[in-house]
Amino acid sequence: MKYASLGSGSRGNATLIEHQQHCVLIDCGFSRKVTLQRMAQLDIDPAQLKAVWVTHEHSDHAKGVQGLCEALDIPFYASFGTARKMEWLEHPLWHCIRAEQVVTLAGLSVTPVTVPHDAQEPLQYVISSDDGYKLGVLSDLGSLTPHIVEQYTGCHALQIEANHDPQLLQVGPYPPSLRARVAGNFGHLNNQQCAELVARVSWPGLKKVTAGHISEKNNDRNRVRALLASVLNCLPPDVELLEQDTVSDWYQLAL
Repeated sequence: MKYASLGSGSRGNATLIEHQQHCVLIDCGFSRKVTLQRMAQLDIDPAQLKAVWVTHEHSDHAKGVQGLCEALDIPFYASFGTARKMEWLEHPLWHCIRAEQVVTLAGLSVTPVTVPHDAQEPLQYVISSDDGYKLGVLSDLGSLTPHIVEQYTGCHALQIEANHDPQLLQVGPYPPSLRARVAGNFGHLNNQQCAELVARVSWPGLKKVTAGHISEKNNDRNRVRALLASVLNCLPPDVELLEQDTVSDWYQLAL
């Protein structure tokens, strides 16, 4: 199994996972055209894409889902709350999923995980391949819970949110109401929370950690690197951060 980010940030998010020549997407916050262009940069043919898994209804995660899936005639998976908000309840390609109920597709087992976020029924995902690897994709949550720590323990790779620096958020351009939302228990993880989760789920099998959904207005990438380096026992330049407008390299999971 390998994975790559097609882009990560407040203007669009999508994570591509490939296993045995088949692919799935976690979220599609870009237009169909942009999504296919970015997949092509990774040498992925659209016919390889078998499904899209949606975390929640916010546009930077869901705006391209329906158009892409209709064009390729592939299913998309989302909670009832997300589908209701997106007006997908009658859509023939929508499949309803529930937290902690595993769905298997294309050699991958996908576990939806309940998270605290200001959406209708948000989910994040842990993806396991049939050859024993486990990837945790986690963004858009305001606080850590024992359940999240439990679900993301044992991952061989993590793609995790480091949205904002608390100090920079408070002096940044957002109005007070938006600052309170971002910093609240149903908002977004700050750098310290990101590092805390990595430290709590770290084990010898955790070989790759990438941080994304980094605010362009309320964060400093050097601060993210410094904090994560302290828990990953590496140098700050070695910490890998995802970009909003750039497709990442493939990250390969291998023993």
